[in-house]
Amino acid sequence: MYVLCTVIAALVCFLILKWMKRRRYCTDVKRLDGKTVLITGGNTGIGKETAVNLAMRGARVIIACRDVDKARKAVREIKARSHNVDVLYMELDLANMKCIREFCTSFLKKEKRLDILINNAGMPSVLDWTDDDFSMCFGVNHLGHFLLTNLLLGRLKECGSSRVITLTCDNYKYQKLDFQDLNYNLFPFFTYCRSKLANIYFTQELARITEGKGVTAYAVHPGYVQSNWTCHFSILFRIVMQVIMFMFFVSCEMGAQTVVHCAVSDSVTANNGGYFIDCQPAKLRPFAKDAGVAKKLWEASERLVRLA
Repeated sequence: MYVLCTVIAALVCFLILKWMKRRRYCTDVKRLDGKTVLITGGNTGIGKETAVNLAMRGARVIIACRDVDKARKAVREIKARSHNVDVLYMELDLANMKCIREFCTSFLKKEKRLDILINNAGMPSVLDWTDDDFSMCFGVNHLGHFLLTNLLLGRLKECGSSRVITLTCDNYKYQKLDFQDLNYNLFPFFTYCRSKLANIYFTQELARITEGKGVTAYAVHPGYVQSNWTCHFSILFRIVMQVIMFMFFVSCEMGAQTVVHCAVSDSVTANNGGYFIDCQPAKLRPFAKDAGVAKKLWEASERLVRLA
């Protein structure tokens, strides 16, 4: 009897956990033949699963990564899974502004199209600094993508009906920006939250300034995903988090679904500048919809990355 009760309890717990991790899949079957997609951090996790999905739809997919060896391996896997040979990588370090500028110069020389830019790469809550002395989270998650997007914006406008999708997180709600200390790096988790809030403001202001110019922008919370973000932490932390992620987090394939939805669905254009969760528009906290703050952050970011 005890064994039977234990089995039933375990089964109930399993079903509850499975129900908690339910997500919607992108059901749009739209093809992307002739389109070019650029995905930062596309060599692993959500980025790689997004690359596979969009390559299967016929897109030319370019993954931008810092680690060349991992990028080469990822390209082989993406080609094999998608049956699309038009997949390649370019080296990019979002923690280095000079590298970002060099990457964009090279990209614009080699690529005549850019239809979808997916700002996927990100740093977790780490207490570290970029090569330009920005806190790692704010420097990579916001400023790096801010500069990258602006330098490629002309090509996006040329292609028309282009999209910029930036991955954020719903933990944005735990912090507000401090314009006296945007480079805040005292408590890593708070720094991460601020960088994700910055992603949301960035998306809103990008949508505003490109309205009617052939570019739309979307911020996506992919859910809590079983990715390799724990590689930046200690072994003990990784072990504990692997157990937690197995129980409560969703797969990378499932996490990529809302990103894919925003990349291909025609319905999302009605929510330009919007925030998406689970393949549908989601509500933001009131402070995260402040257009004045979004514009102020954009102008401050221009100064920080020295964007003329």
